[in-house]
Amino acid sequence: MTRHQVLRQALREGRLLTAMAAHNPMAAVLAEQAGFDAIWGSGFELSASYAVPDASILSLSVHVEMMRAIAARVSVPVIADIDTGFGNAVNVAYVLPQFEAAGVSAVVMEDKHFPKDTSLREQGRQELLAIETFQGKIAAAVAARRDPDLVVVARVEALIAGLGQAEAQRRARAYVQAGADAVLIHSKQKTPDEILDFVQAWDGSAPLVLVPTAYPQLRESDIAALKKVGIVIYGNHAIRAAVGAMREVFARIRADGGIAGVDAQLPAVNDIIALQGDAGMRELEQRFLR
Repeated sequence: MTRHQVLRQALREGRLLTAMAAHNPMAAVLAEQAGFDAIWGSGFELSASYAVPDASILSLSVHVEMMRAIAARVSVPVIADIDTGFGNAVNVAYVLPQFEAAGVSAVVMEDKHFPKDTSLREQGRQELLAIETFQGKIAAAVAARRDPDLVVVARVEALIAGLGQAEAQRRARAYVQAGADAVLIHSKQKTPDEILDFVQAWDGSAPLVLVPTAYPQLRESDIAALKKVGIVIYGNHAIRAAVGAMREVFARIRADGGIAGVDAQLPAVNDIIALQGDAGMRELEQRFLR
């Protein structure tokens, strides 16, 4: 099966897939080696890696090329965070084939205005589109895909915007009617109660996607037991881990005035070389260099 088919079949069968965020191919390779079922091509992580806000600042080409680079280095499905689709429904019709050509198996698009503001920012600008407008964007994405197995996920931001459960349910149902294959329901509450209320009330017309960044108490076994969730995404843990590790190491080097104290704690250079695909290059050298 293709990676698209692997992802779609898992959603169809009700198996819970785990997706780890990545902001570059190295993070994606490490996530696959750790045993995650898919890679989340996180817009937040990508923006953070460029040290700019997650607010529709990076260009479409930067997003697409990073997804292409990630998809080329892993064998598991890549789920692309395409934010608001880089414009209106017409933009989406042009954007989706570019992500598809980059090798992603799913796209996630959210129902905010362009340019967006990141969902978890305190007192962020959470402005949602009219339901009918976002239905048009979902329909445009579905019509633009060339492989029918590519998954289109509608991300509902009603709970993030403080609009309540009824509005979140209304939007989710409308987006499925417009052709969405799955619904990502997001929350920034510090407990999973709000999400659990949504899941309990959900009619099951499409599988759900959860991102438990703000409510880490909800474990995979708990999510699987809900019987309505197809994917759990760990949305920003790669960049947070990288930032934490770099801060610690950099501070230690400055405090010590050298690298002797940290060197033994770091992965060996040969480990990094192996992760870069050195074995494959050596094989090519043996076969083709004369």
